[in-house]
Amino acid sequence: MRTYEEARAYSKTISKTGSILGLTSIRNLMRELGDVQEKLHILHIAGTNGKGSTGAFLAAILKEAGFSVGRYTSPAVFTPLEVWSINGTNISEEEYCKILSQVKDACDILVSKGMPHPTIFEVETAVAFLYFYQKKCDYVLLETGMGGKEDATNLIQKPVCSILTSISMDHMKFLGNTLPKIAAQKAGIIKKGCPAFSSMQKEEALAVILKEAEKMDAKLTVANPEGYHILQKEEDSTTFVEPDLGELTIPMAGEYQIFNVSLAIETAKWLLQKEQVKNAKEIIKNGLKKACWPGRFELLLKEPDVVVDGAHNEDAALQLKKTVENCFTNRRITYIIGVLADKEHEKMLKIMLPLAAKVYTVTPHNDRALSGELLAKEARKFHSDVTEAESVEEAVVQALNQSKKEDVILAFGSLSYLAEVKEAVKKATDRKA
Repeated sequence: MRTYEEARAYSKTISKTGSILGLTSIRNLMRELGDVQEKLHILHIAGTNGKGSTGAFLAAILKEAGFSVGRYTSPAVFTPLEVWSINGTNISEEEYCKILSQVKDACDILVSKGMPHPTIFEVETAVAFLYFYQKKCDYVLLETGMGGKEDATNLIQKPVCSILTSISMDHMKFLGNTLPKIAAQKAGIIKKGCPAFSSMQKEEALAVILKEAEKMDAKLTVANPEGYHILQKEEDSTTFVEPDLGELTIPMAGEYQIFNVSLAIETAKWLLQKEQVKNAKEIIKNGLKKACWPGRFELLLKEPDVVVDGAHNEDAALQLKKTVENCFTNRRITYIIGVLADKEHEKMLKIMLPLAAKVYTVTPHNDRALSGELLAKEARKFHSDVTEAESVEEAVVQALNQSKKEDVILAFGSLSYLAEVKEAVKKATDRKA
C-alpha cells in the first residue's frame, strides 16, 4: 500500500468480516510475522470499564520513569491512528502504511493456504505487535478488544502482568449473560505464574478472578481505594490523598477514576520496584499529573460547559451519574445521547435521564448504531422533553443556543460518535468567534 488512503480502504474492506472470537487465526497470522509478540514486555489489560483510563495512567507513569511505552487501545475516538501510540504520539500515516502492508502480505499467504482472512481486530492487533517490536518499546500496554480468554490479544504467553479493570454486564451476546460468565472470560488473560492486578470488583466477579489466579498460581493484588481521601473535584481534575504517596492530582474528573487510578498506582509501584527505579513516588506523582485520556468526562468548552463521556453501559452510567451529581449541583443540564444497538441503553437512560432538563438523541455514524428515533422513543419513558435531532451537529447547535453560560451540556454514549460531537462544538464556536 503506497498511500494512507489505500491503507484505510483496505481496513474498511476487511472490517466487513465482523468480530470472531478465538485464537487460531491470530496465531497463524503472527506465526507468519515471526511471533514477535513473544519478544515484547506486555502489560495485558482486560475489563468492561476503565481499560483506557487505567492504561493512560500507567503510560504516563512509565513515560515519566524514562521508558518507551507502546499503547494499543480501541475503539478509536477521534482518529483511526490513535489505536497505536508510543509515549503519547500516534503512529504516523507513513508507519501505518508500512506496517499494515507487512501484515497484509502475511494475510495473503494465509488465504493462499486456504485459511480464512483474519478479522479487522486481528489485523490491527498484528499491526500493534509488529509496530511496537520494530520501534523497540520497553513496555507495551495491550488492551483486549472484547472479553479476554478468546480475545486476539490473548495469544501472548507470558505477560509482565495481567490487569483487570471493573467488570460488569456488556457484550452478553458474546461473553455470557451472567456476571460470573463474563468475569471468567476477562480473567482468562491471567497466565501461569504471572502477577495479576485487579480493581475492586463485585463479589461475584471477584470470586471468579480469585479462583482463576489460584488455578494459574498467579499472585493477585486487588487495588482498594478505600483509604483514599478526595480533597477537590473539578470539572477537569481530581485531587486526592493516597495513604503512601500523599496528595495527588489527576487531570480527569469522574468518581470512577479513583478506582482506575488506584489500580494503576498498585501496578506501577510493583513494576517500578521490580525495575529498581529510584524516586518512584515522585515519578508516580508527576506522571499522574500528565496523564491524558480524551473522551472520558472531557471538558470541551466553558460557559456553557460542554462535556463528553464514553459511558455506554449500566455500570458506567451509574458512575457518570455520581460525577454529574457532584460536579454539576443545581445546574441546568442538557443531554446529547447516541448509542449502539447492542448496548443496554434502556438501563442507562433510566439511570441518567432524571438529572436532565432537556434531552437530544442522535444516530451515530456507525453500522451498529441505534437510530435517534428509536432512542428518543425509549427515552420518553423516563423524560418528558426529548427531541430527536437530524444530526449530531444540529443537536449541538440547538443545545448551545438554548443554554445559558452557567448551564451544562453533556454528550455521552458510544465512544464512536464523540469525535462528531467535538467537531460540531468546534464548528459552532468558530462561527461565533
